[in-house]
Amino acid sequence: MRISRLEIEGFMSLKHVSWEPGSLNVIIGPNGSGKSNLLRFLQFTAAAAEGRLVKFVQSMGGFDALLWDGRAERLSFGLIGPDVDKEPERYILELSPVGRTSFCTVKEQLESYAAVRAGNQEQPFRFLNRTEREAWIVDEHGETIEVSGSAPGQETLLSASGGYLARNRWLSRYRAELQSLTVYHGLDVGQDAPVRQSPIARFERGVEPDGRNLISVLHTLYSGSREFKEQVDRAMTAAFGSDYEELVFPPAADQRVQMRVRWRSLSRAQATASLSDGTLRYLFLIAILADPAPPWLIAIDEPETGLHPSMLRIVAEYAVDASRRTQLILTTHSPQFLDAFGDAKPDVTVAQLLDGETHLRRVEGETLSYWLSRYSLGELFKLGELEDLE
Repeated sequence: MRISRLEIEGFMSLKHVSWEPGSLNVIIGPNGSGKSNLLRFLQFTAAAAEGRLVKFVQSMGGFDALLWDGRAERLSFGLIGPDVDKEPERYILELSPVGRTSFCTVKEQLESYAAVRAGNQEQPFRFLNRTEREAWIVDEHGETIEVSGSAPGQETLLSASGGYLARNRWLSRYRAELQSLTVYHGLDVGQDAPVRQSPIARFERGVEPDGRNLISVLHTLYSGSREFKEQVDRAMTAAFGSDYEELVFPPAADQRVQMRVRWRSLSRAQATASLSDGTLRYLFLIAILADPAPPWLIAIDEPETGLHPSMLRIVAEYAVDASRRTQLILTTHSPQFLDAFGDAKPDVTVAQLLDGETHLRRVEGETLSYWLSRYSLGELFKLGELEDLE
């Protein structure tokens, strides 16, 4: 699964957006331009697939707070997937407020030409449909199943976890992939933060959005995946030189596990509680980007925060490698981070706020090539030229 085109209507400052992301995307723009709102929209999408739509709306201050300027008539989006014989798959969701209440009506459609063609069908058709009057899905045998009476009220039909949806394994997989979409805003590295504590030993494959389970994920993958261990060790050696030896995970009390860093110059491994903030943030990013089986889409807000400039080149290298396994979206204010990509140029998108609306514009083509023959991406960013390129 990947997004070929994203269409958003009425979501916060994203009044009318059509964006075609690539595999590796870097979004730039001034504060208040709407970069964070795009990441919130991605969180909203995952919440809608998980059945957490109501909780997400409440956490944002109500449905009015999500509507553009509090007065858009509806909120809608379309996820357009990869082309299959020039016919893309589409998931369309529309939410409309009910009067001045916090309730909304839900409409949605899901069409997949890929799944249909896999079933040897001649004509594509809609796999999921919901309006104010009806709701139905198509099962694996092409039969329509009416689910109007059992469709969740304020949640999406796609988020339903059992019964009728289980009768179409492709729909279940699509929902699971949409749920796995992950947005990372940063890592709490305070002295009492969970990342500095010894967690209960458990198998965990993916880093949570707030990073609180970082040690559990590192323990799981570092101990169980040779590829992941080599990637982490290579990143740590690149950042800290030959003094770095390895990560170790000795047991602690009450079925808990510690993480320590072994340095060749020290006789005792360094505990997580005493690691620098930058080292923890760096491990957080590497754990996300080196995951051999990541979610289908990952977004990271300002990965340069709290890192030494020498680490940016390494993070950029790992981001390029990760973009071969997942669709990656990064936001940044750092010219140094843009320059860190070197010849592996990411797709650069400029976010601008004009008349209260966020506009997303990819910078590409001959004009960009002309400027890059004279300046680096970071230099263009510092000069303010990237925002003006057409």
